[in-house]
Amino acid sequence: MTPEFPNIKFTIDDRVARITFARPPLNVLNIAMMREVGDALNERAQQTDLVAIVFDAAEGSRAFCAGVAVEEHVPETVVEMLDSFHNIFRKLNQISRPAIAVVEGAALGGGCELVAACDIVIASERAKFGQPEIKLGVFPPVAAILLPRIIGEKKAREMILTGDTIDAAEALRLGLANYVVPAANVQEKTNEVLAKLRGLSASSLAMTRRAIEVAGGTKFSDSLQPVENLYLDELMKTEDANEGLRSFMEKRKPEWRNR
Repeated sequence: MTPEFPNIKFTIDDRVARITFARPPLNVLNIAMMREVGDALNERAQQTDLVAIVFDAAEGSRAFCAGVAVEEHVPETVVEMLDSFHNIFRKLNQISRPAIAVVEGAALGGGCELVAACDIVIASERAKFGQPEIKLGVFPPVAAILLPRIIGEKKAREMILTGDTIDAAEALRLGLANYVVPAANVQEKTNEVLAKLRGLSASSLAMTRRAIEVAGGTKFSDSLQPVENLYLDELMKTEDANEGLRSFMEKRKPEWRNR
């Protein structure tokens, strides 16, 4: 039996692990939920015959994932928050199986970073993607590493520096999404992709994914630590980062002091 979690649904069926975000309507990632994702990956998703890991959202959700809980960016929990979130990406690299994001609705902030980390992205026509962290006075560490590799340096800089969102069609054009289909056809397309992977060797898929990571230059795991250090040791000590987060929670416009 697969374990049960309060904030996610986790199943393994015919060599495919599926992690479904179950905190509708927006599936905001809090520390407890991120730990559950990490535990699911750590405990059961390392079986040797696994061919894919699917991330999707529970029925009735308005978003795939609207990001990481802003209230957990405060000094008391920011280290734990970042560690819990980044542990998901470290586990995905360690397991080294094809990861698939099935996106209906918004993938913002940490949700968009998870999309960027997945190998195959299947989006509905109503999906949208964005990294709005800069509007809160912070930046997205994982996106800073992965987005330039995926959509190109200039467009990645624009998305991260402006916080603008893009629609599904633009995500497809840039290479952030692999497929964009009508909402009614999302599951059909997902099943089609999974059928291809189920016909392949799990060990060969794992090694091929590792080869792609190695061939990409600087490894993700090597890049993440210095970016984390910049976030925790410098950014989170600035007045504006704390003002941006505080103003969001207080539902007011931030008053930047540029320091």
